[in-house]
Amino acid sequence: MFDEIMNDMQENMDSSIVSLKKELAKLRTGRASTTLVDGIQVDYYGAQTPVSQVANVTTLDARTIQIAPWEVSSLGAIEKAILAANIGLTPQNDGKLIRISIPPLTEERRKEMVKTVKKMGEETKISVRNHRREANDIVKKFEKSKEVSEDDAKKYLDKIQTETDAKISSVDGVVTDKEKEIMTV
Repeated sequence: MFDEIMNDMQENMDSSIVSLKKELAKLRTGRASTTLVDGIQVDYYGAQTPVSQVANVTTLDARTIQIAPWEVSSLGAIEKAILAANIGLTPQNDGKLIRISIPPLTEERRKEMVKTVKKMGEETKISVRNHRREANDIVKKFEKSKEVSEDDAKKYLDKIQTETDAKISSVDGVVTDKEKEIMTV
């Protein structure tokens, strides 16, 4: 019973952390990353299709993303989709490829992004704590109905707290890494 509660809680906490990592990967840090264009949908023969499924998306260097479409005829649609996505980047179409130059971030913009990262980290910590509260409530319910002894309930609650502390520490590590990445010029 308790193993099931712990496993559910750990899975929920891990999914919150994975979600944070995905969201942080989408943040523009002044470095080229293919994740910046991952969410862009291209109108490809009437269907909304991810850009990665209609083109080869690579990084040429630290400041340039290159998009090479499988079909040259889809070049205009990809360019239009990037502009419509409003990600603050301007594609350059040379007739065969699209290149996106990533401008360096100003110091002020870097500091704003660090605040955003910290806010996202705090929201993830709240989510982790909510999962802890749910697990605690279940244990307390079992204790109240005398299915679990008071001592066992205390032991379970301590294990839940230990796991929560580890996950919060993991979130802090993810946030700290992203802050370093943003502040590196």
